[in-house]
Amino acid sequence: MNRLFRISSLQLRRLDELGVSSRAVLRAAGVADALDGSDRLLFTTEQLFAMWNAVRASSPAPSLGLEIGTEQRVERYDPVAMAGLYAQTFGDAVERLARYKRLTCPEEITLTRGAGCAPDEVCVRFGFPLATADEPPLFVDVCFAWVMTIARRGLGVPFSPHRVELIQAAHPADPGMHERYFGCPVSYGASRNALIFGAEDLERPFVTHNPELLRLLTPHLDAELTHYVDARTTGDQVKGALKRVLAGGRPAMTDVAKELGLSARTLQRRLNDEGVSFQQVLLDARRELARHYLMQPSLELNEAAYLLGYGDPNSFFRAFHEWEGTSPGAWRAQNLQPELERAG
Repeated sequence: MNRLFRISSLQLRRLDELGVSSRAVLRAAGVADALDGSDRLLFTTEQLFAMWNAVRASSPAPSLGLEIGTEQRVERYDPVAMAGLYAQTFGDAVERLARYKRLTCPEEITLTRGAGCAPDEVCVRFGFPLATADEPPLFVDVCFAWVMTIARRGLGVPFSPHRVELIQAAHPADPGMHERYFGCPVSYGASRNALIFGAEDLERPFVTHNPELLRLLTPHLDAELTHYVDARTTGDQVKGALKRVLAGGRPAMTDVAKELGLSARTLQRRLNDEGVSFQQVLLDARRELARHYLMQPSLELNEAAYLLGYGDPNSFFRAFHEWEGTSPGAWRAQNLQPELERAG
């Protein structure tokens, strides 16, 4: 269940412009370092993360990710970014970005109210349903700067979130760079990567709103999205849905079927056709999420068990031992410390 995703050559040229060899980072990602006449390369999630880790290793500049995500030239925007820029309001822009972003990257953008926020706030997050490792901090910077660049250009005025939450630590060479860029308080060592806005911000109008160009862009993007959804295996779709609804409970097949807009009978038949069971996909989703959660230093093991839908932490500990051959605490100690040392 490891899909390929397209990377635009425009993004690679952006790296070269900022002094990072795109060919070198492609080699580090295990992807051919030539475009072979094609405008786009295909990456797995693991290769994408490897590429961004290689970008970080190639440059000492703390703000490189923010610079990469801040593309001011509209003519360099891809169709997804253009759909956001031409939206009617900031909220409309985020919804369009969330709808179409998965066409160009193995990530999902979610916009939620009240999820760890005040009642009058909304939370924008980037998630990677197929990832088995934590997203690179530099890539988080790229994604968040991309959203803010579209928002600031669309609104035509200075604009900042209420606050930003980052799993990563402040960069020792420039600990204030995120607060300068976002113009708001930044919490490091958080349990999630999130942009927090005021709910009223969603209604703010975009001065770049262009309904005529949206009417030209939308049918093409919708057609691509339909093809993308049809091309995903049912197992992929079930795993992604499970990761969205797992927290605090154990979803049944009927819950996932509803999430996917299918009947439970149809979902069962499609899984049978692919030779996979709902229980196996659930275990795969939990195992991948468990690794992700254990790489968050601030998350307690009992909290991880809850987020994975285990009512009893001991059930999680037993399951994890079956997956990895060791306890969650021992796995975290073995894998988290090297990651923290690399981040430092």
